[in-house]
Amino acid sequence: MTKAWGIRLTQRSGSIFRCLRRYAAAAGADGKASDVIRLGVPLADLRRAPACSGSLPPLRPTDTHTVMIRTDLLDPGKVPEPFPSPERRRDRWDNTHVKLPCSQHNLFPGDNTTVQSRWDLISRALSVRFQSSHDVQDAILKYNTGQAKGWDFTALHSYCKALEESEAEQMFGKLLPAMAQLALRAPSLITQPIPLLRAQCCSSITLSQEQVSSLLANAFFCTFPRRNSRKTEFNNYPDINFSRLFEGSSPSKQEKLKTLLCYFRRITQRRPTGLITFQRQCLQLLPSWACSEKPFSKLHISCEGTIEEQGYGMLQVDFANRFVGGGVTGSGLVQEEIRFLINPELIAARLFTEALEDNECLIITGTEQFSRYSGYSHTYRWDGNHDDQTPRDEWQRRVTEIVAIDALHYRNFLLQFHPDNMTRELNKAFCGFARPGLQISGLSAVASGNWGCGAFGGDTRLKAVLQMMAAAEADRDLMYFTFGDSELLRDVHRTHTLISDHSIGSVFRVLQRYYECVIKETSGAKPQETLYSFLSEHL
Repeated sequence: MTKAWGIRLTQRSGSIFRCLRRYAAAAGADGKASDVIRLGVPLADLRRAPACSGSLPPLRPTDTHTVMIRTDLLDPGKVPEPFPSPERRRDRWDNTHVKLPCSQHNLFPGDNTTVQSRWDLISRALSVRFQSSHDVQDAILKYNTGQAKGWDFTALHSYCKALEESEAEQMFGKLLPAMAQLALRAPSLITQPIPLLRAQCCSSITLSQEQVSSLLANAFFCTFPRRNSRKTEFNNYPDINFSRLFEGSSPSKQEKLKTLLCYFRRITQRRPTGLITFQRQCLQLLPSWACSEKPFSKLHISCEGTIEEQGYGMLQVDFANRFVGGGVTGSGLVQEEIRFLINPELIAARLFTEALEDNECLIITGTEQFSRYSGYSHTYRWDGNHDDQTPRDEWQRRVTEIVAIDALHYRNFLLQFHPDNMTRELNKAFCGFARPGLQISGLSAVASGNWGCGAFGGDTRLKAVLQMMAAAEADRDLMYFTFGDSELLRDVHRTHTLISDHSIGSVFRVLQRYYECVIKETSGAKPQETLYSFLSEHL
């Protein structure tokens, strides 16, 4: 125990001593703290959906909620029908809607004096028989002629070359033709314009899983127009075409392809029946953190498990890039990319979600997990099919709520302790956790972890405190994963016990003092006094 902790404990006689007794008991008679894998309140004390959820209102389109299916025919176990019917399909080609490949306005140069329908060209190219990965490449380049010299299909060729004979027969004889036909069903499935989820606009889109699957099949075959260059009107949107997935020779790309092709195999064999909602939330009224009198909420912390498994029924945090999905279709393969791979329907958000701003998040409800995996980053491996048994709500969505919140990227470690940057991270997390207008009793706990750490340079201990503050301000409990770091587990739990006797505002004011008294006086890369020891001395 540090001297600072010893001094502080002599001044306090309540919760910290109780905490240490529970900690010692959890560590075992020999006191080996390395054996502790979880601390805090029992998991049963945290709310989960659907048990805590209230009834949903009837699903209806509004000015801010586009519903792409017929709500009057929504029936459990049946494939939703698109709205309007294909015969009454509506088409838009403007800067507020997705430019669909099947739009009548999607034109392609013909001879010297004419243009032709690009969709007709796509339809012909994807209707040929695929006998090798080179046939797939040739088909894609027929309607992407401008990319012929720039696009690299090495990863796709390597994947297909490694297939066993029976696997190759399945790939080229069944899977790729079925994916092509799914892509070409877009005009009969996407029968109204898809609005863009633009910055500073609160709006939602609800699609069927089948509609999403057609959009993703089109992404695989790189059919989306105006999305292959940063010089178009979509320069503030993520990539959607899968061209970058096909390039390079890294083993990670092979595992990505295995994971995504598992999804396509599943949904082409059996049509999915659920719905998915993508909601952009923008908050204009944000807390005054230094003045908050709210107490801290409950915490359960574990160094084992994952957000998607042990956090079932909770609000699950996606450690997002401001361009949602990050490098999922490129070389990225950390927390966000892995989640988008095993729940591939999340990738559809990249089609219509503009880059997130500081007071915004993206909430995705209803996606299904199709794959298991092991490892992380360069050790990631596809580990087979996953049978998602998550129940559905009244809108036929899986009760899986994922929120994308992007952290700041720090190249200078000390900058994250600046009050302005801490406030930004608090506001971002609060935006992701808060649900204005909903009753507290209906809010599940938040399942999160080392958000914005790793490649983004965030300090795990600071980010834990900030997320505790944001969750409490949003009236939610927190389940925190340290992903194998038992020392972090003990530090975070001990600090939560300390700050739980204080208000959010008082903790924020101490964080400000830490910056003024310690960080500003630091000449090296790391401060001499840690954040947690400073908190213990000044609270």
